[in-house]
Amino acid sequence: MQKYDILIAEDDPVLRDLYLRKFDKKKFDVRIAENGQETLELIAEKHPSVLLLDINMPVMDGVEVLKKMPKAQRPFPVIILTNHEEQLMRDQMKEFGVDGYFVKKDMTLQSLLEMADGLLDQANKA
Repeated sequence: MQKYDILIAEDDPVLRDLYLRKFDKKKFDVRIAENGQETLELIAEKHPSVLLLDINMPVMDGVEVLKKMPKAQRPFPVIILTNHEEQLMRDQMKEFGVDGYFVKKDMTLQSLLEMADGLLDQANKA
């Protein structure tokens, strides 16, 4: 079984812990970033198989990370983690070429895992 590298960029320690526990250690190597700058540093060390990116983070937010890692330069899918459910935010994220949009309060951790698995399956077929 192939093991995937997942990078979770989330500043909330409770959510980070939940995400960390949900992604099966047998299938995923999980790395954690607490802010956007740390996210870019970890990406520079090794590209993840998938990036889970919170929008509101200290030091550098998720939007700035996307600006520094445009779609054409990133060989991995990005799932946005946010509490913003407005269509304007969704449209902005589409412009940045994100692959998934996860509204934290509306979705289950199982649906996040399924979203990540689906993107990884698509990437493997390409």
